[in-house]
Amino acid sequence: MEFTPRQISILERLQARDFQIVAFPMYAKYIGVRRGNCAALLAPIGADRFQLHGQPAYLIGGNFSVRVTREGRDWFVWKKQKLEVTAERLAELESFSAQLSQTLIPAI
Repeated sequence: MEFTPRQISILERLQARDFQIVAFPMYAKYIGVRRGNCAALLAPIGADRFQLHGQPAYLIGGNFSVRVTREGRDWFVWKKQKLEVTAERLAELESFSAQLSQTLIPAI
């Protein structure tokens, strides 16, 4: 992928706020952003910004999980692996999402 100077500036701003820019091979046409146990995909939009592709997710074994409810309990699931949705995990994902969204807002 080639990026414009404005997009590079956004990626640098993300890194300055402790987000890691990573590649997720299954999603090669998107930019992966990770911090802690959470990650999101960014799609380049136009020449000057990025947009979230889908929703930020909790990672299981380095892979995007989905949130499901089974037997009255919430779980993060990837293939046959699952982690219970705890208050701490949910808080981490919500904090990640909020800080990522705030960082993607263009600086004026």
